[in-house]
Amino acid sequence: MSIEPWSRAEFEQRLRAKESGYHTHHPFHLMMNQGKLTPAQIRGWVANRFYYQFSIPMKDAAVLSNCPHREVRRLWIQRILDQDGTDGEPGGLEAWIRLGEACGINRAELTSLRMVLPPVRFAVDAYVNFARTRPWHEAACSSLTELFAPQAHSDRLATWPQHYNWVKPEGLEYFRSRLSQARRDVEHGLSVTLDYFTTRELQERALEILQFKLDVLWALLDAVQAAYR
Repeated sequence: MSIEPWSRAEFEQRLRAKESGYHTHHPFHLMMNQGKLTPAQIRGWVANRFYYQFSIPMKDAAVLSNCPHREVRRLWIQRILDQDGTDGEPGGLEAWIRLGEACGINRAELTSLRMVLPPVRFAVDAYVNFARTRPWHEAACSSLTELFAPQAHSDRLATWPQHYNWVKPEGLEYFRSRLSQARRDVEHGLSVTLDYFTTRELQERALEILQFKLDVLWALLDAVQAAYR
């Protein structure tokens, strides 16, 4: 006997309830917001999170390459432009490099990826590989951790000037720019997920996918916390 799917509203509520596993609840991130991290720990986080930022356009390109729907591609491609930039806008990846410089990490050192920890590389590569090998709408669903990102960016903008005033203020522009971009991305990614995962089996699969992405972000912080005690 088949199980009735959740309503669209209940399905969305269950997706949003996954916020309890978002990496902002990780002990390392809680310490960050409380001003308890050392400069070395902040730099370690920035350098390793850069590998995630570096890989996001490749993840989004994988979504595009697997998606047969022009209307979806026309919207999704904006994510790559936001991160890689255009002739008139340097983009999120450049903004993160400037965050690194504001924290005292040389641009060449950051972009060489030499500071990236093996577990971080493994977790992020697993995410990109997921996007390359799974159906496009599953990869799109995995992006829904953006549901919870605006609050994380707001918290950093509120706490970093107070607790980490050695970080040059211009380095915080990435967090500021993502406040609006993340909300726009969520609107599209959520619409795709609610439209394509319409049976109970598929809805439960979507929750598993979102949990996988949450685990990737959590694992990243596990690695950073272990390496920068």
